Amino acid sequence: MKPFMGDSRDASPLFNNSLLKGLSVLAAFGHERRTMNLPEIAQATGIGKSAAQRLAYTLERLGYLRKDPTSRRYALTTKVLELGMRYVHASPLIETATPYLLDLNTKIGETVNLSEPSGLDMVFVVSFPGHKQISVQLPIGDRYPMYCTAAGRAYLSGLTRIKSDALVESSDLRRYTPATILDPTRIKELIDRARSAGYAFAEGEVFRGDINLAAPVFGRDGAPVAAVGVSVPVTRWSFERAVSEIAPEVLDAARAISSPTSRQHYSSPL
Repeated sequence: MKPFMGDSRDASPLFNNSLLKGLSVLAAFGHERRTMNLPEIAQATGIGKSAAQRLAYTLERLGYLRKDPTSRRYALTTKVLELGMRYVHASPLIETATPYLLDLNTKIGETVNLSEPSGLDMVFVVSFPGHKQISVQLPIGDRYPMYCTAAGRAYLSGLTRIKSDALVESSDLRRYTPATILDPTRIKELIDRARSAGYAFAEGEVFRGDINLAAPVFGRDGAPVAAVGVSVPVTRWSFERAVSEIAPEVLDAARAISSPTSRQHYSSPL
């Protein structure tokens, strides 16, 4: 597996490589690496074993890692979650969007989310689950590629065609389900369609049996900053019904969050 070291190409004397390495240790943990010993941390981050030992010890003392005394394997602690949640609590966009998302969630009774761009992915920063017994669960912090998600296509539709095409062409197009669209020309056509309609869609391209609709949220500079999305199961919705009943509501919520009075405190990440 490729070592995770973030973007270490910055040659500025202000760039702190020690901080980069420390953050890389935390970022190396995840679903595939729930626990690691020192050699595994060194391999996952691409740093030396002695540096990994110092960083792991420091992060343990600071409360971000814990070490099992028997196996001597490290794992993340809830303090990492607290660090991530500080973004949610400090974001003007999330503060503004939350009432509209809750209203949308109440109206349609299905899972509603807000996602923001991060590189070539969209990251869920707010998610309100559906009220039904079977609903689509989208945990905060999960990230999925722009090219095969409604939120990603909605965000891309808010960019100029040159910028959106460049991001599609830079994406690692891989298949999540048999329905995942991998043809760049077709993906660009769907983004163009979203530009005209005001919303984007994806049908079972990341998870089987999902229908996703999303609309872009624009910042004070007129550039997209996020996407409002709704996810529903095919067991309860047809695509045609979702477009007819949900798309207008998603559009209304995205436009309300994007209104001049709402967006005075947030701007495009690009």
